[in-house]
Amino acid sequence: MKISISYPPIQTNKGVPLLSQNRQFQWFNSPTYIFPVIPAYAATLLSKNGHQISWNDGIAAEQTYQEWLDEIIEEKPDIIAIETKTPVIKKHWQIINDLKKKIPNAKVVLMGDHVTAFPKESFLNSQIDFVITSGDFDFLLLSLVDHLTKRQQMKGGIWWREGREIKNSGPSDLSKHDLNTLPIIDRKLVRWKLYAYKNGNFKYTPGSYMMTGRDCWWGRCTFCSWTTLFPGKNFRAQSAKKALDEVGNLIDLGVREIMEDSGSLPIGDWLKEFCQGMISRGYSKKVTLSCNMRINGIKDAETWKLMKRAGFRFILFGLESASQKTLDKINKNLKIEEIEPNLKLCKEAGLEPHITAMVGYPWETKEDAQKTVCLAKDLFRKGYVDTLQATVVIPYPGTPLYKYCKENNLLNFTDYDRFDQREQVMKSELTTKDVKELTQGLYKAFMTPRFIFKKISSTRNVNDLKFLWRAAGKVMGHLIDFK
Repeated sequence: MKISISYPPIQTNKGVPLLSQNRQFQWFNSPTYIFPVIPAYAATLLSKNGHQISWNDGIAAEQTYQEWLDEIIEEKPDIIAIETKTPVIKKHWQIINDLKKKIPNAKVVLMGDHVTAFPKESFLNSQIDFVITSGDFDFLLLSLVDHLTKRQQMKGGIWWREGREIKNSGPSDLSKHDLNTLPIIDRKLVRWKLYAYKNGNFKYTPGSYMMTGRDCWWGRCTFCSWTTLFPGKNFRAQSAKKALDEVGNLIDLGVREIMEDSGSLPIGDWLKEFCQGMISRGYSKKVTLSCNMRINGIKDAETWKLMKRAGFRFILFGLESASQKTLDKINKNLKIEEIEPNLKLCKEAGLEPHITAMVGYPWETKEDAQKTVCLAKDLFRKGYVDTLQATVVIPYPGTPLYKYCKENNLLNFTDYDRFDQREQVMKSELTTKDVKELTQGLYKAFMTPRFIFKKISSTRNVNDLKFLWRAAGKVMGHLIDFK
């Protein structure tokens, strides 16, 4: 079969949609393209099984909608698979109807966290043919294609339309999907260079992403849209050896920095084996690594030092709030008193901590939210963090936070288009103006004379200068995003 993995361009004056491989949707004025790992595995799996694959990411390719559509029409795929999220689901419904007019014989498949939460909804609002629920798009898309071509029984997690009836193959069982059976991603097939340069996380380019675990070994935070796809109880990871083989493949392609984008990098024996393998194979001298980690995930200096020797640089931590009440309500399993000492340990090992923080929780006062801004400023002043990402908290359908808001009548509106961090979605004493000002305040948190002096004085080479310049541009873009 001819199968297209597609990301249609979306015509809007809001900016570029940060859609693929992303847990918090935003429109960015300064484009960022994140490599979509699981759809890339899907493309590779299907290709290995003899199918003809086209990779049509019109967003990363910076196509117009008409250019993307003309490309799809010319290719005439049998299946078009599209990843979607809440703030663009209505636009995707329109695009699906357009596709069904232009290529009536093509089957269109939607996948992602929104349709996992509400699978029936897309059948009622568009001419969609199939919906894949849960996060293992790779295994399930292959199962769907095997059903269509070989009449094999579909795995659980697939929905379809049969006449006027909407049917499904039962619940998805993630435990049946062994990540070690996946092939190494065919990066050329999925046009990896589209995502190699325009990404603020990369100090060294070209860069790329990999994802060893699905998704976070905690996986209970009530706001995270990926808990809909990968609840923590179902956390799985590839072996350290397989992860190292993937690193080796990326090095062979010329990749200089890798973002390991598991929700939280596996720790314990897995991490020790991986780091030792990076060193013994000589990879630590050839490529730089970054990853996501929980603030209280690693509490000993020796592990951080081992990660530094293994080639790690940038460590992304979810701070979320400086309010213990908020951390408890979102089930973060983090104490305020753990934040500073653990970030300090990471920084003292020679790594570059990055924190993410959010504003707009319905129970927080403006004073509560300001404490998060003050904590961020203090961490920058002390030199315990290097960079920051700020967002407005959004209650995505499928998350416990969305359920909490529905049960307590806390949604200001239910129009999905508006779940895009451009305004305050949840009822609270904070206005949209407040959350934008507070978000901008977080982005300005690093602007302390001491921090700026440290950054300038620590510049050692051209790569450092280029990274600082790109980082400054990203900050200015984010200030515009929340103007």
